Amino acid sequence: MVVNPTWYIAAAAVLFIIGVYTIAVKRNMIVIVIGIEIITSAVNLNFIALGQSISLSASVDALAQSVVIVSIVIGAAVATIALLLIINVHRHYDTLDVRRLRRLRW
Repeated sequence: MVVNPTWYIAAAAVLFIIGVYTIAVKRNMIVIVIGIEIITSAVNLNFIALGQSISLSASVDALAQSVVIVSIVIGAAVATIALLLIINVHRHYDTLDVRRLRRLRW
């Protein structure tokens, strides 16, 4: 059974909007990293949905799967490095609030 990829694209759009809202409004650095990961999930879902709609069968295109797997690996590495930087900022400045850290410009 072939599912219409429009539902997946709509879900990806909702995830993207939630991620952008999280990055734009929230002040905690950990929540901002989570917002970036939500956006990455939306992009991956979009790749899979469009890979399925191109082939017009129940299977997903192998290129789309490969791109998503590479994106997941890169996203995990970026999230790890971001969380390590957040830990160092917390140890040094004792805060995770982005607005308080904005005062620390040169």
